[in-house]
Amino acid sequence: MVIDLTLSEKRTFIRFLSLFLGSSFILMLLVAFFYFENEKRLYFDLAKSNMQNKVSKISSKIIFSHMTDTPFDRTKILDTNKYKISFYNEKKEKIYGNLESKIDFSKDIIKDDKKQFILIDKSTLGHLGVYYIAIEENSYFDKIKELKVNIILFFLILYSLISLIGFYLAKLFLKPIKEEREKLNNFIRDTTHELNTPITAILMSTEKENLNEKQIQRVRLSAKRVSEIYKDLIYIFLQGSDENKSTEKIYLNSLILEQLEYLEPLASKKKIKINTTLENFEYLINKDDAIRVINNLISNAIKYNKISGQINISLKNRILEISDTGIGIEEDKLKDIYRRYYRATKEQGGFGIGLNIVSHICAKYNIKIDVESKKNIGTTFFLSF
Repeated sequence: MVIDLTLSEKRTFIRFLSLFLGSSFILMLLVAFFYFENEKRLYFDLAKSNMQNKVSKISSKIIFSHMTDTPFDRTKILDTNKYKISFYNEKKEKIYGNLESKIDFSKDIIKDDKKQFILIDKSTLGHLGVYYIAIEENSYFDKIKELKVNIILFFLILYSLISLIGFYLAKLFLKPIKEEREKLNNFIRDTTHELNTPITAILMSTEKENLNEKQIQRVRLSAKRVSEIYKDLIYIFLQGSDENKSTEKIYLNSLILEQLEYLEPLASKKKIKINTTLENFEYLINKDDAIRVINNLISNAIKYNKISGQINISLKNRILEISDTGIGIEEDKLKDIYRRYYRATKEQGGFGIGLNIVSHICAKYNIKIDVESKKNIGTTFFLSF
């Protein structure tokens, strides 16, 4: 998932990732430390228990040999790779054994960082001249070292996985922000383009002092287009403050005819014929909202129509039907046409807010809106009041 980020987005991305990875590292480090200490203690307790069992058996054999006056076989006892064992007399001198380490007999257990783990037993009580038995565990420190290596490897693997997840989550978090930024950039670019066309037409038409009828018509048409863009933008950005708009009963048929007169120059420019079949129909609605709906639907029918095309407007049985013979909309794009800034085609102008406004107003006044469209044949909108 490759995402191009702005400087501020990169900073946010780095901060989020640093916080996520830093906190994850500290948490994992604490878990690993306490796990290691716990396992180390378990290893120690197990090794100590095994050594105590071993030396206890040896002590029992020594006492038994002395009491029964039978020979004590020390060869078999010393023949082991797991332990090193030595036997000491009353003067703490070694009698025999394979443990060469220096013994501190004031301690019962000798364990330090020099790989010494020695247990001292005094239970023989001088039988066979043995007063002390020292036993050293040979595998304890190897097990601890192996435990460290395993924990470090597991830590690195898990942290690498968490880093990848954090990287993915950070990008996933910024993806909608980037998409909205791109939508806003496109919206600004398209709005600039939409405004540039009529403004340029006005400037070009007013270069001469004496304007002919065609130039005046061009100025009027361009001014109307600028006005429509302005009204759409005002509606979009003030949607949250329109709850207190006054409503009144309006004859929609009369309003449609008024707006057709307003949009007639735009239709004439493309030689589009508009047919109407309008019944008298009164509906409770804010007038500006009604104008926004009608203007957007009819202006779209003109804008996306073919040269010398037709528009049929029908109002009967509480259903307003507006159909055109335009470029149409692909079936898989119909579900998205009401999304803000969405454009189903790039062939014509517009910046994707008209149908969003229509959808919002229809939902506000409980007007059901449906659409049918076929590519290169035309589009029909149905409004059920």
